[in-house]
Amino acid sequence: MRLFPGLRSLILTFLRKILFFWVRTDVSGATVEALGLDPDKPVCYVLHYSSLSNRLVLEQEVRRAGLPRAEAPLAISGGPSRSFFFLYQRSGGLLRRRKPLVLMPQVRQLVQSNCRHPDQDVQIVPVSLFWGRSPDKEKSLFKLLLSDTWAVAGRLQKLLIILVHGRNTYVQFNEPVSLQQVVEEYADSEERATRKLARVLRTHFRRVRQAVLGPDLSHRRTLVDELVRSPAVKEAIQEAVRRDGLPPEVARTKARKYANEIAANMSVVTIRIMEVLLTWLWNRIYNGVAVNNIQVVKDVAQDNAVVYVPCHRSHVDYLLLSYVLYKNGLMPPHIAAGINLNMPLVGPILRRGGAFFMRRSFRDNPLYGTVFNEYMHVMFSRGYSMEYFVEGGRSRTGRMLQPRPGMLSMTVRSFLRDNRKPIVFVPVYIGYEKVMEGRSYLGELRGKKKQKESIVGLARTARKLNNTFGRVAVNFGDAIHLSAVLDDYRPGWRTETYSHDYRPPWLNGAVTRLATQVATHINAAVAVNPIGMVATVLLTTDRLAMDERQLIRLMDTFATLLRACPFAHTVTWPQGEGHEWLRYCENMGLVSRHPQALGDIVGLQGVNATLMTYYRNNIQHLFALPSLLACLFESNTALHRSKLIALASVVYPYIKSELFLPYPTEDVAPVLDQWIDALVEQGLLRADGERVCRPEEGTQAMLQLRFLSRFIIQTLERYHMAIAILRKHGSGNISAAELEAQSTLMAERLSILFGLNAPEFFDKSLFRNFIANLQANEVLITDEQGLLCYTEALDEVAEDARLVLSVEKRQAIQQVTMQDQD
Repeated sequence: MRLFPGLRSLILTFLRKILFFWVRTDVSGATVEALGLDPDKPVCYVLHYSSLSNRLVLEQEVRRAGLPRAEAPLAISGGPSRSFFFLYQRSGGLLRRRKPLVLMPQVRQLVQSNCRHPDQDVQIVPVSLFWGRSPDKEKSLFKLLLSDTWAVAGRLQKLLIILVHGRNTYVQFNEPVSLQQVVEEYADSEERATRKLARVLRTHFRRVRQAVLGPDLSHRRTLVDELVRSPAVKEAIQEAVRRDGLPPEVARTKARKYANEIAANMSVVTIRIMEVLLTWLWNRIYNGVAVNNIQVVKDVAQDNAVVYVPCHRSHVDYLLLSYVLYKNGLMPPHIAAGINLNMPLVGPILRRGGAFFMRRSFRDNPLYGTVFNEYMHVMFSRGYSMEYFVEGGRSRTGRMLQPRPGMLSMTVRSFLRDNRKPIVFVPVYIGYEKVMEGRSYLGELRGKKKQKESIVGLARTARKLNNTFGRVAVNFGDAIHLSAVLDDYRPGWRTETYSHDYRPPWLNGAVTRLATQVATHINAAVAVNPIGMVATVLLTTDRLAMDERQLIRLMDTFATLLRACPFAHTVTWPQGEGHEWLRYCENMGLVSRHPQALGDIVGLQGVNATLMTYYRNNIQHLFALPSLLACLFESNTALHRSKLIALASVVYPYIKSELFLPYPTEDVAPVLDQWIDALVEQGLLRADGERVCRPEEGTQAMLQLRFLSRFIIQTLERYHMAIAILRKHGSGNISAAELEAQSTLMAERLSILFGLNAPEFFDKSLFRNFIANLQANEVLITDEQGLLCYTEALDEVAEDARLVLSVEKRQAIQQVTMQDQD
């Protein structure tokens, strides 16, 4: 017997209020804009399983969000009486015999209504509820009793779930499904249309569950046992017995020890505690965390194993990324962490937060390498999300470091063995306005020994919590599908057979291409902030000081220039304009102001003068091409457009490799042409037919062009220096290692003599990369003795450099080089 509607509504309201005395929710997507609702079409919500508590939570959240009411009548003919329905009927439970799932009659009613009235569409909004966000654990009593795994729970079990997990409830509203579009294919058969609608919604809920909870997790002890029993590890144990003369049991124990040392032990309790602690921490030390392009992750996480590949600027990176993912309804990834972080107290916490530990090198330990490879393969084949840093270590200069291939190679090899679960890389740019380790980085760049991670060091870091470090941006770049990369590089890879220890001859080339693509996508998601803009302009001056009005004018000009020719759609910009950015930078204590009657002077002093190079380097790649074009007018008043593009194209491959620019070398000419037009439009260059001219000396435009040229000039000076040293020695008289060492020493000397506040100017890895690129472009070849030989092509490169650098810079480099030879 049905209750009167008013009495039923009163009872539901009473129960809802009682429920929310205890329940606390975190809601995603509950806005008209996020859902893209059409106000002219009725809305009907769908939940996966029949549950009174879920119904009460749904009604509470739509009321809070101002969405159409779930308890309101559905305004269509012959449909359900309410604006919500359950996909499946609850059945079974802890104290009852389980029965097969039953499709709810409202699903059939909706389909019948649309088949009979095809002109009336309904927006079906799937709503997913998670009472706690615990990943499934196989063979776990906790799972059977208290985890909300979407298995059909009985009433007593559901009550326990609410009591245990109710204060950590996650509700996700998803974009609506058009009933009309689903049904129209089978409009002549209500039964087939009903099955299709049920299948579409069932698939949707499964995909959301995969993204939010992640795949099933085995108990850690079970996982370790599986690793030791795997064929690959068994073979490695036998090899260790033969090679090292170990008793089989000792080798097996060693393999188990390695597995225990490596494996994560993700704990939901730890993740929840960390969420609370990190929320407090971010609110204390940061002015906000901006998250951009998160929808990319939500889309790919539903059907793929996701590998997050962030840039590495701080130890905060992995904590911040896991926090952002968890707060946005995604399962935190398993994180590859260096074994140096497996410290007392800290290591167990990180392990329970999803970290798995790896040694820096295991080339000389085949057994450890096999165990680690098998652990990675298990993670990928089961669909876990993973996170590792392709740079290997933290960037001390603020630039993207050259990727290291190790983890990428393991990922590709695992995928070749078993590609049933697609793997997608999600590049992540994490941008800080003030990096916590900034001062220690400066010490290391000046030769100070890197401090080993320890509890004492952690305690010292804790003292910094009273400081403010500005805002942080977490930008997600465009996803990279591993299968697409392999299809492009090796079209027939699917037809080949791969064993656990097989390395196809084309693997290194594929990994190198993948690494470059990952680094390029990270840079393309850069977050420009006020600190970077102020640093970029101020560091172009000889005295590190500038008139306030000039500084503001230059920032606005260069920001307008970059927006006129966008680097990538994933780049984000700060709000406001130059004068607001400068004021913000002052409040952060990074610049100083000197009042003066003719206008205040803004400058950099002390350690900030060097520290700001870090933030400039974060965004240097954005200015690379316009700055390169500006450099060509240091010694030339005018150039034919084709000559200008040709000269820039010669230097471009080396800058592309160093700064990870996105344009292929063979296709850069049209991009340079666009930049020339942008510079002309901004008044920084003049077009005279096919000739491109610089502004008149003494004008504001010429001053701006000169400042723009200085953004990249130190990079070109390093190239010129290495070539000058090579030519001084002559062809076949110096090795690559010697050239790298001499170039590094020479750059360090030049930086002291000319007061260059740029530690990366004498970074030996940059010289190593430039020499490698000269070899890749066949400008240099290595003879049988390992010495570098060159032809006239090097003279052409040197001649082009002469046109890029000013006379003063060329003479300075030549002078220091000659002194070194003397």
